Amino acid sequence: MSNLVDFVNNEFVTRKDFPEFSAGDTITVYYEIKEGEKTRTQFFKGVVIQRRGTGATETFTIRKMSGAIGVERIFPVNLPALQKVEVNQRGKVRRARIYYFRELTGKKAKIKERRYKN
Repeated sequence: MSNLVDFVNNEFVTRKDFPEFSAGDTITVYYEIKEGEKTRTQFFKGVVIQRRGTGATETFTIRKMSGAIGVERIFPVNLPALQKVEVNQRGKVRRARIYYFRELTGKKAKIKERRYKN
């Protein structure tokens, strides 16, 4: 049974080639909004709190501060309205799901940048 599900996912689900990102990274997601007959592109820039699921059901959650209010948005990876994902900054965190980030304010809410050795 699972082989049949895997076959359908591999054959019929369109794969988008997004860059590799994980929790703690700051990304910008560009997605299409339909208003009547018109469509426009809107972006959402924030910190990735988590990635959840695998394959066709994979989602990721992004959090940004809009004024003094925190806004979170969950995006399915296979959402047809998603146009592109840009990784702005790689974050250095020790968890796969950084829910503790919701309670942090000010300088504590800053995530260190991941540095690579050359």
